[in-house]
Amino acid sequence: MAALPPTLDFAKTEEEICTKWSTESTFRTQDALSVSRNDPEYTFYDGPPFATGLPHYGHILAGTIKDVVTRYAVMTGRRVTRRAGWDCHGLPVEYEIDQKLGITHRDQVLEMGVDKYNDTCRGIVTRYTKEWERTVTRLGRWVDFENDYKTMDPTFMESVWWVFKELFKKD
Repeated sequence: MAALPPTLDFAKTEEEICTKWSTESTFRTQDALSVSRNDPEYTFYDGPPFATGLPHYGHILAGTIKDVVTRYAVMTGRRVTRRAGWDCHGLPVEYEIDQKLGITHRDQVLEMGVDKYNDTCRGIVTRYTKEWERTVTRLGRWVDFENDYKTMDPTFMESVWWVFKELFKKD
């Protein structure tokens, strides 16, 4: 077995590997092979992070576990769609906008106009996506950021309402 070189620059090696994967389109090639072989699909629902914050150790740990699950599925002959997703709803976004605009009461939102308030909220939800993409890529996770989804997209929201409708019909 060969010994490691006396000085190994892990950061440089990491950059070289990420560059190689990008240049050779390794992730896309793997996906294309799964499709061409007609591998059975493995569905994995990965709850998306809030788009208003930067990645932290909790995200990295959970993401690593999720990556192990999906990589194992691929290595055992399954096709896995791995799309990046962003949770754009709820209190983290609204809280940040309320702080920024000094909003302390519902009436202030109504005075501003719900449509303008929503547009202001939408304006901040994608500001950290590049940092997320850089971090996730550096961790060696293969995730499709070009075809990401956002929980604020009408098609996503409609799919959630469809699920609730189907559950309601089951009584």
